[in-house]
Amino acid sequence: MKKILSVLITVILSAGLIVSCSKKKNSNVLKVGATPQPHAEMLNLIKGDLEAAGYKLEVIEFTDYVTPNEALENNEIDANFFQHLPYMDSFNKERGFHLVSAAGIHIEPIALYSKKVTALTELKDGATIAIPNDPTNEGRALLLLQSAGLIKLDDKAGLEATPIDITENKKNLKFSEIEAASLPRVLPDVDAAVINGNYAIPAGLSATKDGLVVEGSDSPYVNIISVKAGKENDAAIKALSNALRSDKVKNWIKDSFPNGEVVAVF
Repeated sequence: MKKILSVLITVILSAGLIVSCSKKKNSNVLKVGATPQPHAEMLNLIKGDLEAAGYKLEVIEFTDYVTPNEALENNEIDANFFQHLPYMDSFNKERGFHLVSAAGIHIEPIALYSKKVTALTELKDGATIAIPNDPTNEGRALLLLQSAGLIKLDDKAGLEATPIDITENKKNLKFSEIEAASLPRVLPDVDAAVINGNYAIPAGLSATKDGLVVEGSDSPYVNIISVKAGKENDAAIKALSNALRSDKVKNWIKDSFPNGEVVAVF
């Protein structure tokens, strides 16, 4: 009986050791959510660097701006890489989330594109312009149009301006508020559309070549690595930040986007 009990205890302890080792191994897996271009591409580029630092990087692709933040807040992923700081701050405020920036990586200049005109002067009275429907990117789009002299906004509107805040609209432009991911698809159906870089690039659009108006280099919309508050100093997140802010990534950005569709901020 004692022998059987001894064997049973040994089996239980061994099982516990296996579970413990499994948990330890899994703690080295870093799950990062990202939109496909250029974010997931950049993450795939540094998998080897993170492996050398002791972490297995698992890239999970998303095609919208909502679910990667929900997944992060719900601890389904360790970080995400797709958004700029104003969008994250707005999301936190609206949803009561607890996300913070771990590092700034690059800017993707937003631009106004058209399949129907080749210059702003060709936009007809009453033309329809599609813009993102999320608060920060909608404001960003309207500020871009204001910089081009197409509209004027109430000074109090700030970064979260909406069409309601337009105080002057000489061309009587109409605005169609569309989910950001769908803007490239609706471009042929409207007179023009303001499209974010990470959706313009996969659609074959170049801000500097195809944009009627392009955001300036002083943009506050830096794309960041986002994590849950309190995780920004974790060793794995630091390793991720360092790998993305490397010369390897900077050179890749220069080579891949020579026309300035993506600009490193480090």
